[in-house]
Amino acid sequence: MLLRLAGPLQSWGERSTFDTRDTAGFPTRSGLLGMIACALGRRRGESLEDLAPLVFTIRIDRPGIRLIDYHTAGGGLPSGVKIPTADGKGRPEGKGTVQTWREYLADAVFTVAIEGPDTLLDEIRRALIRPRWQPFLGRRSCPPDQPLLLDVTVDDPVAELHQSLPLARQVTDDDTEVSVEFVRATGDPEHIRSEIYDIPTTFTPVDRTYRPRPVWIEKTMLPADLGVRRLRDYPARLAAYVRERQ
Repeated sequence: MLLRLAGPLQSWGERSTFDTRDTAGFPTRSGLLGMIACALGRRRGESLEDLAPLVFTIRIDRPGIRLIDYHTAGGGLPSGVKIPTADGKGRPEGKGTVQTWREYLADAVFTVAIEGPDTLLDEIRRALIRPRWQPFLGRRSCPPDQPLLLDVTVDDPVAELHQSLPLARQVTDDDTEVSVEFVRATGDPEHIRSEIYDIPTTFTPVDRTYRPRPVWIEKTMLPADLGVRRLRDYPARLAAYVRERQ
């Protein structure tokens, strides 16, 4: 199965806690599983054990631009509805405003190869075509551009990322190859990244917990003809790719 994750904004929390909400530079495993669970109609707290066999390989077509959205909340509220503190009494007068910093990736594009049992992939495919709830790119405020699911028949989705699937990146007439980063679940130890806590053990509304895993980020040279001379040509290239394989 192949997914295309694109939109004005994406945010894939890696160490998000309290006031500062960061984003990883690529879709996390917990974020991808959450998006799939959302399409399947899974409620928070339901088991995700049947999704454990899924393997994700991510191609970073465009890393996007990081931006920070600054928020304040609670300022000027009356004492009866002010933001509560741990003791339940609420923040003291004059200190009722909470500041938050939320990080996003703007104009990023990722393509994802998903491997797993055929029956599970068929169930996910049906859910993504007719999702129970709206999928989002890490946060509910980040709806995906379409197409999200590249509904094509391929034998080896990882090979498609290397050889055939159009690349959402501009190239020049002089380019013969283009350097593209891939994020993999396994790989050469020389390319290992520091551990990322993105394997969900509980997806409850509060007290969510995650286990760590290593990820491998590798730069790979791809044929330049996977890219486009003008970015506005990319949608037509992608549509032609999908038509040819349906």
